[in-house]
Amino acid sequence: GEEAVVDGSYVYYHYMQDAFVSDKGWGCAYRSLQTLASWLVLNNYMTASVPTIPEIQKTLVKLDDKPASFVGSSKWIGATEVCYVLDDLCGVSCRILHVPFGRDVLGHARELFEYFASGAAAPVMIGGGVLAYTLLGVRFDARSGEARFLILDPHYVGGEDPAVICGKGWCAWKKAAELFVQDAFYNFCMPLRPIGV
Repeated sequence: GEEAVVDGSYVYYHYMQDAFVSDKGWGCAYRSLQTLASWLVLNNYMTASVPTIPEIQKTLVKLDDKPASFVGSSKWIGATEVCYVLDDLCGVSCRILHVPFGRDVLGHARELFEYFASGAAAPVMIGGGVLAYTLLGVRFDARSGEARFLILDPHYVGGEDPAVICGKGWCAWKKAAELFVQDAFYNFCMPLRPIGV
């Protein structure tokens, strides 16, 4: 099989990284969004800073996606909200790949592989079931249809030690069956590289 991964640098955002936000149990999608935004910053696609969780919430209220009471809450967001925020704060459009059932994700492995193989690939936010993840790459075997997904897990709580993060599987290649709940839906938020940048 072949392997295609994110093109460029990014920062790993995960639970409990900010002194002022205790997001364990609800902040995984926010952290994935921040990882995507860090890729845009570090690869010179945007000049703004990576948005904080309060900034993300205020943006969604400003866009009339959420009520004012959303700011300061511990309410979840999904891939659609990630797209709204990246568009508004970062000027980056995204494409959503909707997969109605986790058991069908493997059938979209080629499409996800091609996104990363295009050479223009940012990290991808995966939202579905009750969890969010960050996708960094895909290994795909066209003959067998088998695939593995390089997952950066925003549920990690701890220091920034790559040996621990990778050694304990917080950044690891995963099979579809061990990652995706068979009867849950999944949305993949795929940032599109800005044209002319």
